Amino acid sequence: MRQSGLTVTLSLLIVLTACKEESNPQAAQQEAQTMPFPVVQVETRDITTSTDYPTIIEGINNNEVRAKIAGYVTKVYIDEGDYVNKGQALFHLETNTLNTQANAAQSGIDAASSTVEAAKANVEAAQIEVDKLVPLVEKDIISQVPLETAKAQLLSAQSQLKQAEASYSQAQANLNTVNANINYATVRSPIKGVVGALPLREGSLVGPTDMTPLTVISDISALYAYFSMNEVQYLDFLEQTEGKNLKEKLEHFPEVTLIMANGKPYSEKGKIEAVTGQIDRQTGTVQFRASFPNKDGLLTNGNSGTIQIPLLLPDVLVIPEASTFEQQGYTYVYKVEDDTAIASVIKISAKADNMAVVESGLTMDDQIVATGISKLRNGTPITPQPIALDSVVQSIKPVF
Repeated sequence: MRQSGLTVTLSLLIVLTACKEESNPQAAQQEAQTMPFPVVQVETRDITTSTDYPTIIEGINNNEVRAKIAGYVTKVYIDEGDYVNKGQALFHLETNTLNTQANAAQSGIDAASSTVEAAKANVEAAQIEVDKLVPLVEKDIISQVPLETAKAQLLSAQSQLKQAEASYSQAQANLNTVNANINYATVRSPIKGVVGALPLREGSLVGPTDMTPLTVISDISALYAYFSMNEVQYLDFLEQTEGKNLKEKLEHFPEVTLIMANGKPYSEKGKIEAVTGQIDRQTGTVQFRASFPNKDGLLTNGNSGTIQIPLLLPDVLVIPEASTFEQQGYTYVYKVEDDTAIASVIKISAKADNMAVVESGLTMDDQIVATGISKLRNGTPITPQPIALDSVVQSIKPVF
């Protein structure tokens, strides 16, 4: 009898529960689907971000090597990528014709030297004749005519000597020119640096007017990174950087980072050293030059990359970058309103250290879903679980 009463009581409870669920099925379903999600409060912070500019890397000195004389390449002493010193031999050109010219020039010097010696002897003989006749004329032993004739012959001999000496100097100059050309047949490095491409090999005919250089020697002990700012960016740079003039502003400007083509930062920081100071009328940009040390020679002439210039953003709204998602060109977060995730459009102006700087769409009073946003839809009810913003930001590890 007691068991029958218990059965009736349980049946009544089941009926009442079923009636309750039938009377409010949506509330029961919502309660069953509500899940806990971590949420963070929107904060304001001072953060340092960066602006990026594409750049081209060049050695501090890039020197095209060209032949000073025409000739066939007979020797190539170096290979691409070799490090060479200033004055080191790089190429050798054939000198057969030059050697013949040198022999001819030496013969010309020998002939001119003989002519000079003969002219000197004539001058000496003419001078002796004049000296012999002078006292005879002074004593009235002979007339003035022989003396004047002797003086005329001396002047003629002296003139011939000058002509012979001039011919000798010309012959010596000819030999010097040929010897210089023979010396130019050995093409030497004008600077220390790394050898570039070698488009011309042994047997190639080269000359001083060739469009293609024999090679390019690049001094990459340090590197220059060239990049450009548009007019607005340049004016912002002048306005935001401490200093009375451009020189002082460059001295106070912080070091910059080079992001290499593989996306990794270069190990050395760079310094902006020069600005053209003039806006290119065709491009509307101003060119900057930053220098980077390259003691290990890891970078070389022609590398590309990105220059990152640090930019301090004081007292800006920030949220975890991982809390955002994009859809149809817009950036969204899930704002928490009445324990409901509401998809809200925001505008981001910068990103740094796994944080996004919010330009519009949120205020300091807002809370957003921190993680797990891929499981949400607009209007999903949640159970908010507040966590610190830094706990989200610091949990994101860089992936290389």
